[in-house]
Amino acid sequence: MAPSSPPRAAASEPAPAPAEAPSLPPARGRALPVLAAAIGALAVATLGGGVHQAVTHRSDRPDAAGRSGPPTAGPTGPVTDVTADAGVAPLRRVVPPDVLAVSSGRSVTAAQIARIRKIKKVRDVIAVDGGAVQLQGRSINTFAVDPSTFRSWTPPGTAKRTELWTALAGGRFVVSADAAEQLRLARGQRYPVVGRTMPNLTMGGSGALGIPGIDMLVGRRAGRDIGLIPHVAVLVNAPGTDPVKLAAAVRKALGQTGNVVNLHENRYRAPSDGGRPGSYLDLYKQAATTCPGLSWTVLAAIGQVESDHNRNPGRSSAGALGPMQFMPATWKAYGVDGDGDGRADIMNPYDAVPSAARYLCANGAGRGGRQLYRAVWHYNHADWYVQKVLALARAYAARYS
Repeated sequence: MAPSSPPRAAASEPAPAPAEAPSLPPARGRALPVLAAAIGALAVATLGGGVHQAVTHRSDRPDAAGRSGPPTAGPTGPVTDVTADAGVAPLRRVVPPDVLAVSSGRSVTAAQIARIRKIKKVRDVIAVDGGAVQLQGRSINTFAVDPSTFRSWTPPGTAKRTELWTALAGGRFVVSADAAEQLRLARGQRYPVVGRTMPNLTMGGSGALGIPGIDMLVGRRAGRDIGLIPHVAVLVNAPGTDPVKLAAAVRKALGQTGNVVNLHENRYRAPSDGGRPGSYLDLYKQAATTCPGLSWTVLAAIGQVESDHNRNPGRSSAGALGPMQFMPATWKAYGVDGDGDGRADIMNPYDAVPSAARYLCANGAGRGGRQLYRAVWHYNHADWYVQKVLALARAYAARYS
């Protein structure tokens, strides 16, 4: 709930558990959630045929224990093992993607791809299959790719790691470093990947994938078996062109039927490019350092209660907005430009989390004890809310100690 906004109903469960935070979107505002939702919505249409619905974002608020997220019930489809040829072509060059386009309801057609190729200065175009699957009970956006060609489109450090692409070619899956940490995946272990079917796939490794909102790669055969949507996304490389104009041209070529992302915007840069946190855990920790004495676990607890770590950042019944659910009037007084892009955006987690730290600090949170209690109470004027947040903070401390 936003600072100074009306309290919600009291919690009914006394012992909340900390939720796993998703990878921090390398974006500000709503751009990346829209992108991820587009992939998830397509996956629902493809994967939900009486077996399992893969949902990227839920519209409901967290329950009384602060938990939310996709359903975890298992599917009824067949269990299969997925294998493929283990060969992978050597890396010959790196192709930095300039634009990512994701279809909003169907496969990108050959005619649309041909129109993209004709855009001035476009040198390379690659289409990939994709959608949302369930891994470890969580919905995760996934691309199905040819490892020999797709490796060139990833960050240089990842592209050079032949063992990742060999693993992918051999029927294993690869995830982002954040996904590996947050889902507690172990290389060499087998996990059920839930889609139209539920193959048990082996985790082949992790690394920086470099594509906003995408945290998992599988081979094309695995993608077909799971039920990912063919050619749901396109990456475009056009050296020397204005990326803003390129994004507009790609959008026109697609006929306004999807989301087009200019990957040169600061919001989409990898943490190594801009020094910004790559996960919510890191963001909470970084923001807490701006208020000496404030534990990051308090920010994490508030982030879970308010939006389930940005899974539900929309306007509340009281008018609060964003990952930390600020009231607009409170935001005007305490909102900060956390990522240095020249604006304080209530929907941007890189701005919202440090703004929450600032608000808490102004109310004495850094002094701990009773002052911390009062600071959290100022965030939402209800004792049950304070008790819930502090209980979650203790749970985070125990989990990550």
